[in-house]
Amino acid sequence: MAVLELFPDAKLGVGPAIEEGFYYDFLLPRALAPEDLAELEKRMRAIIAKDLPFTHEKVSPKTAQTFFEKKDQPFKLELIDDFVREGATELGLEKTGEVFTDLCRGGHVESTKDIGVVKLLSIAGAYWRGDEKREQLERIYGATFATQEELDAFLKQREEAEKRDHRKLGVELDLFTFSDLVGPGLPLFTPRGTVIREELENFVQSLQVPMGYQRVRIPHITKKALYETSGHWQKFKDELFKITSREGHEFAVKPMNCPHHTQIYASRKRSYRELPLRFSEVTAVYRDEQTGELSGLSRVRMITQDDAHVFCRMNQVEEEAMKVWDIVDGFYAPFKMPLAVRFSRHDPDHFEKYLGTPAIWKEAEDQMRRIIEKRGATDVIDGAGEAAMYGPKIDFIASDAIGRAWQLATIQLDFNLPERFNLTCVNEEGKEERIVMIHRAISGAVERFMAILIEHYAGKFPTWLSPVQVSVLTIADEYIPYAREVVDALATNGIRVELNDQNETLGKKLRDAKLGKAPYVLVIGKKESEAKTVAVNSRDQGDKGSVQLDDFIRMIKEEIKNRA
Repeated sequence: MAVLELFPDAKLGVGPAIEEGFYYDFLLPRALAPEDLAELEKRMRAIIAKDLPFTHEKVSPKTAQTFFEKKDQPFKLELIDDFVREGATELGLEKTGEVFTDLCRGGHVESTKDIGVVKLLSIAGAYWRGDEKREQLERIYGATFATQEELDAFLKQREEAEKRDHRKLGVELDLFTFSDLVGPGLPLFTPRGTVIREELENFVQSLQVPMGYQRVRIPHITKKALYETSGHWQKFKDELFKITSREGHEFAVKPMNCPHHTQIYASRKRSYRELPLRFSEVTAVYRDEQTGELSGLSRVRMITQDDAHVFCRMNQVEEEAMKVWDIVDGFYAPFKMPLAVRFSRHDPDHFEKYLGTPAIWKEAEDQMRRIIEKRGATDVIDGAGEAAMYGPKIDFIASDAIGRAWQLATIQLDFNLPERFNLTCVNEEGKEERIVMIHRAISGAVERFMAILIEHYAGKFPTWLSPVQVSVLTIADEYIPYAREVVDALATNGIRVELNDQNETLGKKLRDAKLGKAPYVLVIGKKESEAKTVAVNSRDQGDKGSVQLDDFIRMIKEEIKNRA
């Protein structure tokens, strides 16, 4: 409403609520400047003070079309056409008093006076529908809270988050890069960034191998028929990258791994004595995300999944879910990220979004509810409508160092894919018995988890996870031979070390080491060379003085081993 007061001919795009507030897209006669936000805020506060009621009305697509034709709102008309193609027979119009009407499914406060305090945060460009060949719109981001105190706390957190932005730190620490030639949303990981990825993968492996998980490997493309059978094609075909072979066969680049894993299970007849079977894999999947929604490592087109699927009997579900829960608890403990639990259920009012039948969903959700109760989880978040399309989930919500919540690990129970792919085992009576699947992720998407960790630690990774664990500096060239001895001894003991023996001042070398955020810096001078010691400076504890090299190696190896 405020934008239309300033620009009566503005064309309205979309305006969803997002994780950190909301945005709205507009086609305007000119680009917005930062000072425009203050004027818009002023007008918004005036509108809020009018105490205008929100009312919702369901109308036919034809009525909605007529209304927005009169308002000359082409983007709304395009959305209406899409809804009609999808089979919509009625649409929602949300009215603010008698002043403003928008195309909206609804869910609003009763009146503008209930909105609270509003802050407009930033302006960005956004292509309509994320298509760079379409109109470029002005995207206005904002947030609203019930009280000024809540808004102030949010702005403080946001300021801290900007300092920790993984897109900035990732470049400064040489962890990843993007290339225009490779394409947006397709990150390239440097040697240092790859170290972090491999450490995370190795950590998960150390927890799941003792639980009986076996590694598998699958191709990155598949025939269309696999996803038609699984149901993914019907629901997600517009988000898939597709390939047509020279012979005219249609393939999809895999957006998930579970259908492939079902085919490994189905490759031969299975006895109940073999179950549970636990297949794990760290592999990339690909999704055709809209360009305007891509953001650093947080939203990408290549998503590396720490993925696993358990094929088991119904009476084994509880034990297997508990084992996954143990892995989750063990994995997140070193990161000091408290976990909350969300029970993600289906939305019975929109069953068209899911596979299976109401009876299957009731059985699956009852089973998951019993697991949560037996685990003794408290303050469980109700995730109505948050289930996957094939089954309910237990999601784990991690809190980072500045209090932001992230949905990461998940345990998902699936009766539907075993039904669709006819997955069975031969039971004790020699009969075919339908099995069930548990989908399991620990860190979730590796790229997104890396982004979260970079910001959680502000780039100061713990020693076990740091790409460079020790930086060795020389005071003068004459001490380079002993410095190389130190580097060789550390590397021999599996410690990631780098040597700065450049012809620069010690101050410059120390500043560079600080920017690199290595947990330990060892300074080598005359005293250290003669005594065969190292002068230790800890990133987190400061100057620790001179110690024997062997003592330092024992100390840091213990720290790495314990993931301290």
